[in-house]
Amino acid sequence: MSFVLTQDQEELVAAVGRIADRFDGAYWRDKDATAVFPHEFASAMAEGGWLGIAMPEEVGGAGLGVTEAALMMERVAHSPGAMAAASSIHINIFGLHPVVVFGTPEQRQRFLPPLIAGEERGCFGVTEPDSGLDTGRLKTRAERDGDVYRITGRKIWTSTAQEADRVLIIARTSPPEAGKKPTDGLTLFYAPLDRSKVEVRAIDKMGRHAVDSNMLFIDGLEVPVEDRIGEEGQGFRCLLHGLNPERILIAAEAIGVGRQALEAATAYAREREVFGRPIGQNQAIQHPLAECWMALEAAWLMVLKAASLYDSGAPCGAEANSAKYLAGEAAFRACERAVMTLGGMGYAAEYDVERYFREVLITRIAPVSPELIKCFIAERVLGLPRSY
Repeated sequence: MSFVLTQDQEELVAAVGRIADRFDGAYWRDKDATAVFPHEFASAMAEGGWLGIAMPEEVGGAGLGVTEAALMMERVAHSPGAMAAASSIHINIFGLHPVVVFGTPEQRQRFLPPLIAGEERGCFGVTEPDSGLDTGRLKTRAERDGDVYRITGRKIWTSTAQEADRVLIIARTSPPEAGKKPTDGLTLFYAPLDRSKVEVRAIDKMGRHAVDSNMLFIDGLEVPVEDRIGEEGQGFRCLLHGLNPERILIAAEAIGVGRQALEAATAYAREREVFGRPIGQNQAIQHPLAECWMALEAAWLMVLKAASLYDSGAPCGAEANSAKYLAGEAAFRACERAVMTLGGMGYAAEYDVERYFREVLITRIAPVSPELIKCFIAERVLGLPRSY
């Protein structure tokens, strides 16, 4: 296995970096302070053709793999925009993978090109207030009436719903007891986000203010049958195909944020003088920063391994989950250490590291908690009995 990027991959990272670095810290501080979506950044990425990096060529995408998508998203997050920049385009990169795999040719031609061009924006409606990660207990229901389904229920932590035109939503079309498993009877739709039937209520949150998170109150949202993705009752199976790539991309974004914070900390440590010497000369500053670099690099290797396995068609569940866990933990420590290295200035908005610290917590929480990843590894890799 080679750990050296190909020339094409190096050029990809450089090209993405030229766009991401055009949007400086002042731009992102303003978006964070005003809670305004970064339309200019998202449009620049769309104009560069990057939103379709992992989409099929026949619908206008680049047809590249998860490895290239991970390289891209690491570089997006490894910029002043950090997690906000990555989150503003995240769903465009791989959120509609179920449509690519399970959608009809007509659906792929109808849904994917506008997303790739940045003409439409999607959002993801899976999690519910009463179920969390227990997908089998989802209560949002979709009832068929002729050629339409009517969806009623609630979703939470739906990012970009304030800006979205459509929502990839999973709903129950038959009760849990009707199937062999609780996840049977769930159906996936790529539904128009009709604001007359869906109240989108923003959640006031700790960080990443530029990219909204929301609760959706859905009352009789009409969805044509032709907007159903895959077979009725097979929605959870459709979603499973996107779980590993999502974990890999979140991990790559975490690495990018961690590296951005580490660079800010080391630059400050070289310049800041106390008692007549730069604080970076002190081992109490050097050693924690060195530990952060090593942890980030080790986690990045697992990201690349997971992406390589996925692109080759090999099983990668353990590696994708491990990458997400290791990257989230390493990035959190790097951002925390960046704040502590800057001391009082680390708490000041103008130095950005407090924003990185607030945003990087997302990569530990979503889309799956560190504790559930440990349970997964214990059960699926180590063969221990299931604990929940």
